[in-house]
Amino acid sequence: MIKKQIILIIIILISLTHCSSAPKNPGDIFTMRKNAEAALELGNKEADRGSFNEAALQLEEALRIAISIDDPSLRLRANLSLGNLMFILGNREEAQENWNKALAESKDIDNTELAAICRIHIARGNILMSDDKNRIRTLRDEVSKDMAFIRSERQYTAFSWTVIALAEKELGNFSDAEAAVMRSLAIHEKDKYFELAAYNWFMIASFRSLSGDSKGAISALHNAIIFDRRVENAWGLASNWRALGDVHKKAGNLKESNAAYTRSAEIFRAIGNAETADEVLSRISE
Repeated sequence: MIKKQIILIIIILISLTHCSSAPKNPGDIFTMRKNAEAALELGNKEADRGSFNEAALQLEEALRIAISIDDPSLRLRANLSLGNLMFILGNREEAQENWNKALAESKDIDNTELAAICRIHIARGNILMSDDKNRIRTLRDEVSKDMAFIRSERQYTAFSWTVIALAEKELGNFSDAEAAVMRSLAIHEKDKYFELAAYNWFMIASFRSLSGDSKGAISALHNAIIFDRRVENAWGLASNWRALGDVHKKAGNLKESNAAYTRSAEIFRAIGNAETADEVLSRISE
């Protein structure tokens, strides 16, 4: 009787392993890729918000995972983002190294779209580091040609328009620079990348200020503030108010300038950046 019970239990256990509720072979597993994508997205967002230390940690983790699973696309995109961060931090050689690694990866997988995106990133660095206007014109034209290869990545198209805008700014073509950024802004607004939309308005404010349009620059900065408030981007808000103080000061509006500097310093201090807050307050006119 006991033997029969044991046999019955074994039969039941065997049948359970083959019933429809049992776990199936998962086939492709993407856990590591999902973790890398999440780290890459968070790293990019932290960089947009001025949290550069946290951005570096996330982007380095994304690259580590990408290398560990030997994913060319992830390796490429992580290197691009790390290059951008290094450039922001002033580490120009490291930035170029990351971008060149990304470009090499695109060639290994023979992806013309990703290769074009890599070249555009490299071009941006070269534009910002060059004083040769002929060289900048050449780089601008090369970016325009490379944009034709970007078909599936709208955010890289938006990025490319900002690179063209930077070139136009360096050439003194401020209206063309603003027109290019407006193309980027349209994509960011539609896709709800509001931190980047705010930065687009910040760029427009810079172009307008350089061209002598203080009123237009002030309007653009208020638009940047609206977008950064929507996403609670404290670093962006503090930077916008600081720039607003600079524009008002340049226009001779000292009361408005001092108020903007004070607000900027308050935000910088609230996010733990006391040193920058003190620097902003030093701009106040007596």
